[in-house]
Amino acid sequence: MSRILKPLTYVLAVLYFLVDAIFMAMARPVSNWIARHLALRGLRAWIRSLSPYGSLALFSVPVMILEPVKPLAAYLAATGQFLSGALTLIVGEVLKLVLVERLFSLTRDKLMKIPAFAWAYGKFRDMKLWLESTEAWRTVLRLSKAARAYVARVKATLSSRPVSFARR
Repeated sequence: MSRILKPLTYVLAVLYFLVDAIFMAMARPVSNWIARHLALRGLRAWIRSLSPYGSLALFSVPVMILEPVKPLAAYLAATGQFLSGALTLIVGEVLKLVLVERLFSLTRDKLMKIPAFAWAYGKFRDMKLWLESTEAWRTVLRLSKAARAYVARVKATLSSRPVSFARR
């Protein structure tokens, strides 16, 4: 039984990391934009003033609130509400990742002072590095770059054509 569950666990973990990596690609630009444009100096100062365990408590809030979005989205999709399920998943994941990424960037040094967090983060980094070293990951990256290049070419082609609204 263990021989069956172990590979299944790895497959599920890889899928989980892959989904988070895809959503992180969308969330990071949003997070960076928020950091550049929203003047939340007081809030940032308060977050940075928290103790390591206070930082951990704050860091866990968006995860606890928004992680249940995945099963909710799966339920919606399973009941035939595919668009609602997809939108719920996308909005919930991007929101969660934006909040977690911003909080992590503000509290990383303090969180790393907590031995269990530092250990878990090390394991997370190891898993991410392993995933990024796989052929499957490199294939996904190549396909993603090819898709972006194709979209850029289509945009360039469409923007270079004159638009005429006159009737003939």
